[in-house]
Amino acid sequence: MVEDDVPLKPNLVTVAHAQYRVRAGALAVESETVALNKALGRVLAQDVTATRDQPPFNASAMDGYAVRSQDLTRRVNPATLKLIGESQAGKDFGGVVHRNEAVRIFTGATVPRGCDAVVIQENTTTGEGTVTIQPDGLKLTKTHIRPAGQDFKSGEVLLKAGERLDPWRLSLVAAAGLDKVTVARRPVVAVLSTGDELVPPGGVPDGDQIFESGSHAIMALIKQWGGKAVSLGVAGDKKKSLYHALKKADADLIVTIGGASVGDHDLVKPALAKLGLDLAFDGVKVRPGKPTAFGVVKDGRRVLSLPGNPASAFVMAQLMLKAWLETSLGMLARKDYAHAATTVAIAANGPREAFLRGACSLSPDGRMQVTSFSDQDSSLITVFARTDALIHLPAGAEAKAPGDLVDILPLDRL
Repeated sequence: MVEDDVPLKPNLVTVAHAQYRVRAGALAVESETVALNKALGRVLAQDVTATRDQPPFNASAMDGYAVRSQDLTRRVNPATLKLIGESQAGKDFGGVVHRNEAVRIFTGATVPRGCDAVVIQENTTTGEGTVTIQPDGLKLTKTHIRPAGQDFKSGEVLLKAGERLDPWRLSLVAAAGLDKVTVARRPVVAVLSTGDELVPPGGVPDGDQIFESGSHAIMALIKQWGGKAVSLGVAGDKKKSLYHALKKADADLIVTIGGASVGDHDLVKPALAKLGLDLAFDGVKVRPGKPTAFGVVKDGRRVLSLPGNPASAFVMAQLMLKAWLETSLGMLARKDYAHAATTVAIAANGPREAFLRGACSLSPDGRMQVTSFSDQDSSLITVFARTDALIHLPAGAEAKAPGDLVDILPLDRL
């Protein structure tokens, strides 16, 4: 029996309730300190606070000449000033500029005391020990000075705990002068695929076997979402082999793929029962992915059982595994759904929430739009490989015509 044709159980939970239970079963955030060059993708466990102003001084935004604006105002003819020195980035002038004096200055250099404007060099000519400010430079429509603290000020919280460090945030941490950051420990997630029909890629399958592929996506998603992935390989449809594979898994969370439905060969839950599994839920009112379960075994390890069909496993990983990892990492809550106009008609939905695979694009007038794939069979990997977003249809949703807005859940494509 196909997993999504299995009759509804009366105790199935909604997606929202399942996510609530998964988040409630997340780890308490543990922290560790890592070097900045090892922090890409890590989640902050402490705020990052500025220890000084940036820039720490008034800095020139252009190459030119630092001047006193009062020496140039109310003039219509070029003004010739005495050139008394130079200010370079990292090597300032050090003195004070007085009436009718100027200092040669370069981008990023400290603006000398007494100066309140920089005239760009294109509006000047130089002589022997002098600089002449041409009429366009006399206007001083911009000071071309970056004031101290323009970017951030001492004591300002630059990044909050729960934010993930991408390349641009790493630059901000470095600008604050920090070479280490306190981040959340990466949860260890072990992944076990199940099924006598599965052969590892590179193996030699029998005529009735297929290559195991789901774990490669799930493990990549774990890494992409901030966890540490461990492969438990493939276990056959035997309760004893499943039990031993699950028992030895050294992980915070065990993710099983397949064997979670109600068939004669779906033996994951019986094997977990021997480990003292306490289920938080045992099925979700969703299409695809109904035979998804979450619980805790006796020794405290969490277990997320995903369906074997690839689309079902990938959809539920997006909805449940990601929620568990984000909460265990202390990540800040964020809005998941966006809106897009459907380019094709979508039929009315049944009694379960549905997540359709779709491809996003921009309309000729620049609006986000999404096209649902015509074949939504949960076994198709080719469709998911072209999917940008999941189209969310609430239970009982009315049919959608082309141009109608739908909720979409963008995928984390690289």
